[in-house]
Amino acid sequence: MSERTIERAGVRLAAEESGEGAPVVLLHGLTATRRYVVMGSRALERRGHRVIRYDARGHGRSGPAPAYAYPELAADLLAVMDGFGIERAVLAGASMGGHTLLRVALDAPERVAGVVVVTPAFDPEGDPELERWDALAEGLRAGGIEGFVAAYRVEEQVPPAWQTTVATVLRQRMARHDDLGAVADALQQVPRSRPFESWDELGRLAVPALVVASRDEADPGHPLALGERCAAAIPGARLLTEPEGSSPLAWQGNRLSQAIAELAQEAVV
Repeated sequence: MSERTIERAGVRLAAEESGEGAPVVLLHGLTATRRYVVMGSRALERRGHRVIRYDARGHGRSGPAPAYAYPELAADLLAVMDGFGIERAVLAGASMGGHTLLRVALDAPERVAGVVVVTPAFDPEGDPELERWDALAEGLRAGGIEGFVAAYRVEEQVPPAWQTTVATVLRQRMARHDDLGAVADALQQVPRSRPFESWDELGRLAVPALVVASRDEADPGHPLALGERCAAAIPGARLLTEPEGSSPLAWQGNRLSQAIAELAQEAVV
């Protein structure tokens, strides 16, 4: 594995690559880091892929930024690809990362060989629940990691069987950020940005596509119905989810990596 720093418009992006072969770029979700896409799995490398991971602006080891809207996030993704000399790649991203790659696939289709959208959370026809995101940002600013966990209201938002796991993961991933203030800024700005304007816009995509959705019992913040709607909007997209009662597929690094690798077999890089 090798690490490098990509700079774009004064913002420092921490990135790494491992493996050899057809490139796959992984994008994490809001408040996560590059560690939390395939959860440390190296299955993609074993399947013969060059894997690029990076921390989004304001997250992990990347630097803070003046803005966190999707146009900036999309430009960062292209800058990372340029920095590693990648003209075209399969893009796989969770939540915010999935929305970012959809914006790039719409604006620069020549750079995208295939897309894997994991647990989409954006609904162009829905309410972004800005009060909740603002409360999380304020909890983080006022009380650090524990303030963020308290504002998340795990006992209200997550079924009892999953509460301990979710609280543990929240603390672990928040501890990986160099600048919690920057994460708080992102918490307020990203939900106020729109990666695309309508479901019909996704009808322009013409690459192999997979949507990985979680069932609502364990991950109500990423509704299964929204994953189904996203898959229906992308021509030819397949929908994949876990069996009822199982841990979300998005939390299973090796299984998710396998799904990404299978999609990549259909792609022309």
